[in-house]
Amino acid sequence: MKRIIISLIAVIMLIGGVVLFVNQRSAKQSNSAESKNDKLHVVVTNSILEDMVKNIGKDRIDVYSIVRRGTDPHEYEPKPEDIAATTNANAIFYNGLNLETGGNGWFNKLVKTAHKKFNRDVFAASNGVKPLHLSTNKDEVDPHAWLSLANGIQYVKTMTKVLKDKDPKNAAYYQKNANAYIAKLSRLNQSAKSKFLDIPAKQRLLVTSEGAFKYFSKAYHVTPAYIWEINTESQGTPEQMKAVLAKIRKSDVKHLFVESSVSPKAMDKVASETGLKIYSKIFTDSLAKKGHPGDTYYSMMKWNLDKIHDGLAN
Repeated sequence: MKRIIISLIAVIMLIGGVVLFVNQRSAKQSNSAESKNDKLHVVVTNSILEDMVKNIGKDRIDVYSIVRRGTDPHEYEPKPEDIAATTNANAIFYNGLNLETGGNGWFNKLVKTAHKKFNRDVFAASNGVKPLHLSTNKDEVDPHAWLSLANGIQYVKTMTKVLKDKDPKNAAYYQKNANAYIAKLSRLNQSAKSKFLDIPAKQRLLVTSEGAFKYFSKAYHVTPAYIWEINTESQGTPEQMKAVLAKIRKSDVKHLFVESSVSPKAMDKVASETGLKIYSKIFTDSLAKKGHPGDTYYSMMKWNLDKIHDGLAN
């Protein structure tokens, strides 16, 4: 009888241990699922903002980029998956400065369809940036502010504040990441400020297809020249070609550049007209594909700074 009682106690203890193990495992799985579901869902309009916000949020956020790498964000037609992601997002970042909301106004339509509100769910990353205006239309701002690293740093500060407000329990984590990222960008910006001053002023003409480099040119002491001013307008018209060729002939510029997100056709024509070679592709509206040079905001800006300097100097 004594043996039977001992055996029963052993069986009960074994069953209890199994139940406890199963319960603990289930709890861990549940907590893991909750943790995953607790991540802040962030939607951005392009790959540049995607990389910036990933440097701030890292593993505490899920990020969805609407406009894919290599695609022009000026004009875009949202897909069903874009609408679904935006509808479910806790925070949506767009560039602002008339990038996504100009032209066909695709972003405004998307926000309305997803039942989101500006300054509650939807935030311009460029808040706090001093805008430059288009040469052809002084009432319209130039959206390409991120091509100055100082402005890129402001983007990071703006997005960090929103993430902290939306997810207070991870606020310190976001701020720590942002501080490290800002320090990295600041070092590159500091070295870039005097980078082009070793080149004679008449050589410092940055010739591109789109007039996207006004912020870059102001920050780093080069002069912008371009065929068309912004991608939503006509491209490579006889008047545009005549104007850019006149600027080139008045300068001592050594090379031309073409952006990775536009067709090289018009710049090829400039090259044939002037006898100048296209030195390199450079980045404006999109990062490179992952695994290629320029696939992060930092490496994109470093690539642009290095390639433009070498092309203007030699």
